[in-house]
Amino acid sequence: MRKTFRIAAAGAIAALTVSLAACGSSESAAPATPSQAPMSQAPTSAPAAAGNGVTTNADVFGPACGQLPQGDAPGSLNAMGPQPVATAASTNPLLSTLVTAVGKVPGLADTLNQQQAITVFAPYNGAFEAVQKQVGDQAFTSLLANQQQLGGLLSYHVVPKRYDATGLVDAGTVTELAGGTVTIGGTPEAPTVTDGMGNTANILCGNIPTSNATVFVIDKVLMPKS
Repeated sequence: MRKTFRIAAAGAIAALTVSLAACGSSESAAPATPSQAPMSQAPTSAPAAAGNGVTTNADVFGPACGQLPQGDAPGSLNAMGPQPVATAASTNPLLSTLVTAVGKVPGLADTLNQQQAITVFAPYNGAFEAVQKQVGDQAFTSLLANQQQLGGLLSYHVVPKRYDATGLVDAGTVTELAGGTVTIGGTPEAPTVTDGMGNTANILCGNIPTSNATVFVIDKVLMPKS
């Protein structure tokens, strides 16, 4: 499966990174951060590493965590925790565009649900809107229609090892399921993720626990090095 992801990622690089480069990185602006409403279950700082990357609701942090439903409602921390990652993401209101993209790649959601002990960098809806604006509607629609390219790009957001925020910062660099790496900076309380193209994403809501993954909602779509 990892070999398939790496082959697909090469297509994604050729298709989308060229379009992004043609637009000029200097014109890119960071997307607006979602509302920073407080959330009782989501402290603003990350705890010390537990060692295995597994987190709890008390470990969740970030300015957009207040956008999650409360209590036991679908998409809440209580509801997502016992579910595998693709199923959990399907009810997260910050990730509806990502969920749509995953659904366009046959079998990808099942593959993600069946992985064990992974980390997922999940671009929020506004991150995809920023890419669409930058490359244009036609290029963006073409990417969504190309299952191989899209699958490769999405798998560049998955690490085949489970990390919490402290573990990511301690690691410094992590290798993605598709191949290629991302660089982790900042602090456990405010990590950053820099992709192969040199673009840095911030964590909007991190340490989200699911049954097989720790999820970090980020403010940019990560792009592998071309």
